[in-house]
Amino acid sequence: MSPIVVGGPALFLGDGTPCVALVRPELDVNDPGLRLAAEQAGVTPEEFAGESGVWQVMADRTDGEGRSFDLPELADGDAAVFADELLIGLSGTGDCELELADGVLVLTVTSAGEGRSALAARVVPPAAEEGGPLDLELGTLPVAELRDEVAAFRRSLA
Repeated sequence: MSPIVVGGPALFLGDGTPCVALVRPELDVNDPGLRLAAEQAGVTPEEFAGESGVWQVMADRTDGEGRSFDLPELADGDAAVFADELLIGLSGTGDCELELADGVLVLTVTSAGEGRSALAARVVPPAAEEGGPLDLELGTLPVAELRDEVAAFRRSLA
């Protein structure tokens, strides 16, 4: 994963840690911070930046355990469908389960009453990655705020 994110769509779920993020970093090899970091690492800015525009999943738990990996096969359209389904799930009163990238990310949304939803996630690294599944309780969050964040993410994909 590239260490300097200077743009691109990003969806962060959770209230601090634990959290899950779906991001597509856009890196600028002309960014002074990236150029300085590359120089300090002894590589070219292009080598330091790596692949830009590749979707990534990042997950972190309060105990320090986390997962992070690239999803090179994931297209913007797939992320948009996930966002649309999450918006639908947040507008209902029942529970729902959403999958992204053939189960790499499974998100469960449960109504918690009083305008709040409980979110849980399971992050399963692709076969080529090390590590087993990581389960996270993302907390009980205000539905209105979640909908705003997901809608902003969805707009960033248009």
